[in-house]
Amino acid sequence: MLMQVQRVVLNSRPGTNGVPVPENFRLEEITLVPDLKDGEVHVRTLYLSVDPYMRCRMNEDSGAEYLTSWQLSECLDGGGLGVVQTSRCRSFTEGDVVTSFNWPWQTQAIVKGNALQKVDPQLADGHLSYFLGAVGLTGLTALLGIREKGNVTKGADQTMVVSGAAGACGSLAGQIGRLDGCARVVGICGSDEKCKTLKEDLGFSAAVNYRREDVAVRLKESCPDGVDVYFDNVGGPISDAVISQMNHCGHVVLCGQISQYNKDVPYPPPLSEQTEETLQSRSITRERFVVLSYMSKAEAGLCELSQWIKSGQIKVLETVVSGIENIGGAFCSMMAGGNIGKQIVKI
Repeated sequence: MLMQVQRVVLNSRPGTNGVPVPENFRLEEITLVPDLKDGEVHVRTLYLSVDPYMRCRMNEDSGAEYLTSWQLSECLDGGGLGVVQTSRCRSFTEGDVVTSFNWPWQTQAIVKGNALQKVDPQLADGHLSYFLGAVGLTGLTALLGIREKGNVTKGADQTMVVSGAAGACGSLAGQIGRLDGCARVVGICGSDEKCKTLKEDLGFSAAVNYRREDVAVRLKESCPDGVDVYFDNVGGPISDAVISQMNHCGHVVLCGQISQYNKDVPYPPPLSEQTEETLQSRSITRERFVVLSYMSKAEAGLCELSQWIKSGQIKVLETVVSGIENIGGAFCSMMAGGNIGKQIVKI
């Protein structure tokens, strides 16, 4: 039986200013023939994820060896979750909930079974979208980034600063830093509403609105003993301000550089001479963190995240947009800071 399905393709690459617009994406209707070959699975999409790293995939060269660029007029892909309709793969049966890092942006699709991973809805406390965020690669990035690069020590009276703190990864990183033993956790974000959420809902010690406050001055007030750990999601002048207040032998977890993604610069972008000098003179470590290098620790990490969520020790924030036709707008809004927590598209 032939089926009409919708998909999203890359219509154009961002223009000279590098800022993506919804018109870069195009919705198409195609005919799907659910005639499965051995090892294939027919899936119906439930949720798709849009994430800052995808901005790099919009370029002809993504700038990262582990990220393939999206091709013009071809179906886009990323983190996704859905349910098995029919299967010719022994690992999956009808009704299984499955996820993939390379899920096609289609309402339904035929995919190879070896690209899918079955998930247990109980791990996410029944919230299936969490598998694209808090109990998925986003949660693992926050947890393992802190564990592998942050050097947080219980009882050491450390101060952690998180930039992009109201985003998908930052909102989790701040809570994990607190649970792992940081005495103070300070978030940097882009609105008073987000600052209020960080302090009142997520347990941050303080929050700085970089759009209307002097970041350096507010950090001095919020981090009287300096900064020991910096979970960096944004790069640019905000990161320069944080690093200038870091203590000797501090640690930068280099997770993302969203402020630089629309610019034609290498990743990670070069630092100013002054910031480089600060890192060297104070023996501050700053190493790029790629969660895919630590997947041997994924299963244990996801179990720990699941337990924290079920017990209420971690609160999960999501901004949900409905309809595959709105995925381009959701992506552009997320890149401009329009989301609180994980940006999800419900199909």
